[in-house]
Amino acid sequence: MPEVYQFADRADAGRRLADVLAREPVERPVILAIPRGGVAVGTEIAARLGAELDLLFVRKIGAPWNHEVAIGAVAGCSAPQTVFNSDLLACSGATRAYVETEVALQIAEIDRQRIAYLGGRSAVALEGRNVIVTDDGVATGATLAAGLKALRLQRVHSITLAIPVAPPEAIELLSVSADRVVCLLRPHDFRAVGPHYLDFAQVSDGEVIDALTRATGYPDNP
Repeated sequence: MPEVYQFADRADAGRRLADVLAREPVERPVILAIPRGGVAVGTEIAARLGAELDLLFVRKIGAPWNHEVAIGAVAGCSAPQTVFNSDLLACSGATRAYVETEVALQIAEIDRQRIAYLGGRSAVALEGRNVIVTDDGVATGATLAAGLKALRLQRVHSITLAIPVAPPEAIELLSVSADRVVCLLRPHDFRAVGPHYLDFAQVSDGEVIDALTRATGYPDNP
């Protein structure tokens, strides 16, 4: 059996991604980390590239009969944007009232999370910027793909997706919505993200807040 590559922890994965990204730098990058696991990855990338760090909130809009089936997603950055899978939406049985209610709920949850993690700090302005979206790994990529499409609506200049590990089929899906994908490990026998880390402990809200405070200087230096 060939040796399976493993990351020591999320910070190790972030440093390794930063090494790759630093070889082909983009101008004035903004790192958008997906909470919670992506924050430890994103802080390492931001530190290495001297980039601004913010959060990309992606909330799934589930089908009425199964909330695990994503008929769309809301992505929240400087302003929440909503995208839908038109085929799934058409056959989901979701009424207009259902969709409007779900979108409102997810936007409210994004607002709650942003206040919890960043308090009163304003989101980084993204229009015209080169954004680098990162997480600690991707499984199916369906919700994130919708999030990237919503991010594109904010008129960013380019989108780079930087992730430590994902299956090839997820990379293929996400490549449609990103200008560049940097993925360190693409196992064909992928089962889950966790086994590729020696330390994949659950990240708490407190750890996210501490990491963001160290990276951004907020609240002392907003």
